[in-house]
Amino acid sequence: MLAERTVVVSPGGDRRRPVAAWLVAVACALLFTGTTICWVLAQRPWGLSQLYFLVDFTDCAVYGTVAWLVLLRRGHPVAWLLAATGVGGGLSALGAQYVDLLAVRPGLPAPVLLTSARNWAWVPGMLSLIVVVPWLVREGRMAVPARVAVAAGALVTAGIELFHLTWPGQPFGAPLPIDVPGWADVVDTGDLLLFRAVPLLGLLAAAGVVRRWRTRPPAERIGLGWLAVGTVLLAVSFAPLGFPADWARHVPDRLAPIAMLASQAFFPAAVLAVVLRQRLWGIEIAVRRTLVWFLLTFLLVAAYVVGVSVLDALLPSTPAVPGVLVTALVAAGAQPARARVQRGVDRLIHGEAVEPLGVVRGVGHRISASADPADVLTGVAQSLTDLLRLGACAIEVDGPEPYAAHGASAGPVGAPLVLPLSRGGTEFGRLVAWARAGERLDGRTRAALLDLVPVVASAASLAATSRALAGSRARLAEAREEERRKLRRDLHDGLGPALAGVALGLQAARNLLTVDPEAAGRLLDRLRDETDQRVEHVRDLARGLMPPVLGERGLAPALHELAQRYEGSGLDVRVVAAPLALPEPVATAIYGIVSEAVRNVHRHAGAASCRVRVDRDDTGLTVRVEDGGRGVAPDVPAGIGMRSMRERAEGIGGVCVVAPGEGGGTAVTVRLPAERLSAYDEAVAVAEPGCGPTADGAGAAAVRPAMVGP
Repeated sequence: MLAERTVVVSPGGDRRRPVAAWLVAVACALLFTGTTICWVLAQRPWGLSQLYFLVDFTDCAVYGTVAWLVLLRRGHPVAWLLAATGVGGGLSALGAQYVDLLAVRPGLPAPVLLTSARNWAWVPGMLSLIVVVPWLVREGRMAVPARVAVAAGALVTAGIELFHLTWPGQPFGAPLPIDVPGWADVVDTGDLLLFRAVPLLGLLAAAGVVRRWRTRPPAERIGLGWLAVGTVLLAVSFAPLGFPADWARHVPDRLAPIAMLASQAFFPAAVLAVVLRQRLWGIEIAVRRTLVWFLLTFLLVAAYVVGVSVLDALLPSTPAVPGVLVTALVAAGAQPARARVQRGVDRLIHGEAVEPLGVVRGVGHRISASADPADVLTGVAQSLTDLLRLGACAIEVDGPEPYAAHGASAGPVGAPLVLPLSRGGTEFGRLVAWARAGERLDGRTRAALLDLVPVVASAASLAATSRALAGSRARLAEAREEERRKLRRDLHDGLGPALAGVALGLQAARNLLTVDPEAAGRLLDRLRDETDQRVEHVRDLARGLMPPVLGERGLAPALHELAQRYEGSGLDVRVVAAPLALPEPVATAIYGIVSEAVRNVHRHAGAASCRVRVDRDDTGLTVRVEDGGRGVAPDVPAGIGMRSMRERAEGIGGVCVVAPGEGGGTAVTVRLPAERLSAYDEAVAVAEPGCGPTADGAGAAAVRPAMVGP
């Protein structure tokens, strides 16, 4: 009752049974010890009965340990069946050895419950391993066919157990004998039929495991292949028990116990891998070493027995040669076999995490398979989730437009592991990995994630650059279209009507030439003034696109000319710039930003003056336009002009910030880092010998420097 009531809930919501786990461990240890003592005292010769005893004895040790591990970490239904297998196997082994001990020491008490245990104690656990456990070793709910198979297996197991508990014809009696006439015949017939159903149900369960192994995602296939092999071996081992007498004579007596022993090379490892998954907290090394030792020992012993048997049959006249030859071959193959077994066990327990190169290869395949750069991070996150058996994985990228890519497996997740992503020493995102619910990330998985951080950081950086480039292209295209629309409006609404008015005026002047020549002259004078104004307007439009002085003399003269154009408008523009040379793309972008900023001051700020300052130091280039006007309200959305300034700054690798000024008004600040200017400087240095700036400011078109100075 205490074992049933004591429940510990893990942080992931999993239910553990620690008291039950320790009760199972103590019970199996006592049965194991008692069986060993009886076996030593009885000293019975080795035979078929001792092979079956070895099966029960091994069941007690192996499945008792596995049940203890599982119950400590997870209250899975399989754990209770494993506990029944371990305790039942130990009780059956103890009963068999105690009967042998009674033959040597007949004066000992002979309780029926113990002496008959070898006939009934092993049935619930061992048969459940064949017909029930393979269906239960899974995550989530079972489908209807699986539930029907489990119910059928449970009924067959219960029927066989009932017959073995009540059959009165057993040599040492039955715990619950039924002395009804005809019951013995029912037991004989029913027991044979039910034992014939056991291998069929076992093969059906193995087929179900194989189907899941072939159809489920990679993360859910771990251990299912081993489970299928163990189920097939157990099903085959019980097949002779249901054969008719004529068929059974052709089957070796030792086949059943040997197959049962062989299945234990697969069943425990599969259960630990599938049921516990990442719950081997603190015992990974012990579990791996135990499985490697057990499997290696089994393989070497099997190889020795098979080799000696075959060579004995081939070389009957030289009995010493087979043993020596097989011993040499087994010794030579021990180390390669150990390496292969170690890799298999590591892959079984840890999945792809034991082979970081395999994970990198899978991530690389997912990156190369993504045609859209936006899908790259999603593919990487899903690859990490599948290959490392994570509950979920996210790759988060910071920046002006933050975004995240997610990959997830079915079911809830546990606690996250957050790893920073950096580029050039600057953190720009995070790799977040969640364990599955009730699990936590083991050392191998954590190490694999740490090894993969540079790869993920590179993929995230490339994806972020691709997204930024696509966004920049879209914004540049929008700004270009807006400039075209603005130019169209200026031409259509300004220059077009003006030219139409000039044409009408010329027609009117022509009509007046013969009637009133003096009035015609005055009209022509007004038309000339209007034409001069429109010519100046066209020049303003051209200067707004690319002022000639900027390409001919540099940025500073272009800014001074810009300031002079506003003198008649009542706005005092003061330009302060240190002497320096700027590449033409940079100078053009800076001029466009300053021109737009000054235009905004004139139109919207209500200020009498503004100040333009251009500086360059070791950190880069700084351009600042300040005014003392009314400023910009914080809740006012950015218009075309502000977006245009930001796009121009981003186009040369800089940043444009519009904020309130220190003494009021508005300050437009453009920052271009030194590393962005260094590439332009190198290009200018290469161009200087033959095509650099000349005395009048001209130079190569590609890298022509624009002089900044008074």
